[in-house]
Amino acid sequence: MTQLTEIIQQIEHITGLSCQPNQLSSIGGGCINTAYKLKTPDREFFIKVNRPNLVDMFVAEAQGLQEMAELNAVRVPEVVCYGTADGHSYLVLEYIALGSMRGNANAKLGEHLALLHQHQQPYFGWHMDNTIGSTPQINDQSHDWIEFWQQQRLGKQLEFAARNGFNGSLQKNGQRLIEELPAFFTDYQPQASLLHGDLWGGNAAADEQGNPVIFDPACYYGDAETDLAMTELFGGFGADFHAAYRHIRPVDAGYRTRKTLYNLYHIINHLNLFGGGYLGQADAMISQLLAELRS
Repeated sequence: MTQLTEIIQQIEHITGLSCQPNQLSSIGGGCINTAYKLKTPDREFFIKVNRPNLVDMFVAEAQGLQEMAELNAVRVPEVVCYGTADGHSYLVLEYIALGSMRGNANAKLGEHLALLHQHQQPYFGWHMDNTIGSTPQINDQSHDWIEFWQQQRLGKQLEFAARNGFNGSLQKNGQRLIEELPAFFTDYQPQASLLHGDLWGGNAAADEQGNPVIFDPACYYGDAETDLAMTELFGGFGADFHAAYRHIRPVDAGYRTRKTLYNLYHIINHLNLFGGGYLGQADAMISQLLAELRS
């Protein structure tokens, strides 16, 4: 097993606990990072490691978790420490035994997410760039949401797609969609809410008490509809979740169309991360949105 001696020493320094390397076990950490569980008599920790040059990814994740935690709207894992050591970049979080969203956990998550979205700023973006999956996510602050989505979301993903060899109709129709973007906001003025940013079903679960927990964020300030849209992209969030959210924050009628626009960002990102299997879906979503403009 990978030696994490210096990381364990840092945990000891931060927490005052005595930790032993033989208390470390390998666990699933997703497709990007390697993950471990460190168990002590007093506390358990979740450790993610990656290449040392990716430390900024963990810094941004830690700061996103800390910003959400400060609002006390929805539970997120507590950040213990992060940095570089043992030839790795690393992030240490509290270990939470996670399970399925049973009982009223979905409804609670809807309420808690709505409360998170109540926290707003006068700008779109964030104080630093981060990643969406392993793709760079640019968060330059802007007071114009349409321009932000044109340049820093769809425009960037199309740029990455072109570098990856995905040209043709994706680029031609994608650029046309970017130019026509204002038409989706004629009667709607988004507010800059604090977003989880990557809220699919795999990034939400329930703790042992059945309370919802969200993790692996890609935080920034943007239209709350973007978080809602992603909850519908791959499933995993039930009707109770949406009803509870809407009870606190009613959703504009135009969301039915804009959710495709917002999820297009994630589908093109999947195209860039995982390859051409997502090209047809991306093309179809762009065609659907352009058809909406003609109807």
